[in-house]
Amino acid sequence: MKSDSVSSKGNAGGAALTFWEHLDVLRACLIKIIAATAVSGVAAFFFKDWLFDIVLAPSRSDFVTYRLMGAEPFALHLINTGLTEQFMIHLKVAMMAGVVCVSPYILYVLFGFISPALYTNERRAGVKVVTAGYAMFIVGMAVNYLLIFPLTVRFLGTYQVSSDIDNMLTVSSYIDTMVMMTLMFGIVFELPVVCWILAAMGLLRRQWMTRFRRHAIVAILIMAAAITPTADVFTLLMVALPIWALYEISILIVRMTNGK
Repeated sequence: MKSDSVSSKGNAGGAALTFWEHLDVLRACLIKIIAATAVSGVAAFFFKDWLFDIVLAPSRSDFVTYRLMGAEPFALHLINTGLTEQFMIHLKVAMMAGVVCVSPYILYVLFGFISPALYTNERRAGVKVVTAGYAMFIVGMAVNYLLIFPLTVRFLGTYQVSSDIDNMLTVSSYIDTMVMMTLMFGIVFELPVVCWILAAMGLLRRQWMTRFRRHAIVAILIMAAAITPTADVFTLLMVALPIWALYEISILIVRMTNGK
């Protein structure tokens, strides 16, 4: 990264920007991000039925994952316990949907602020890392929504210690669990990107990853069991296999990076 003052593309004559001028540029970027997120969030707010059809789909027994698995029908009842809770959940979900929708633009604006301080080769590498990281995060979100979260909801939502106890789950608990698991799997799916960066820096070798493959598999199974605490071996494997596939993909990526 360049250590001297960086020239701004919009600065006439290519003169170096001062610290306060950099703050002005950063403020303009933040205003753009906040405005885009607000507009997208407001738009999502007015598409309430469509938005919550997507969010609540895994709670219904006719969800695509259950139909493909041939799972038995089940009933999951969500309740509301607060006067303002449903409205606040509507606001929160709409704003999160807004962030997801404009996330490519947010990354574009932030990278546009940082890129003038990078050399050409650093800028090219940065574009690759940001693009790969964003793509893997989206894939992780999709895997969680289509596979991991539905299996978790089906098991925990229908689990009973006694037939005398009925499950009545709050909608806030459902939404919070979905958000938490979505973020968690988005981060987990960054494993290949992190391994790629470490390998490029010379801090990770393929031999190390293959040597500790058995330990990694045990750790993956423990993680899968913690995510879906069920005695169903099929469900456990459905959760563990994507994470194990990420580890194997990471080995291939590290191998190609080490070879270069």
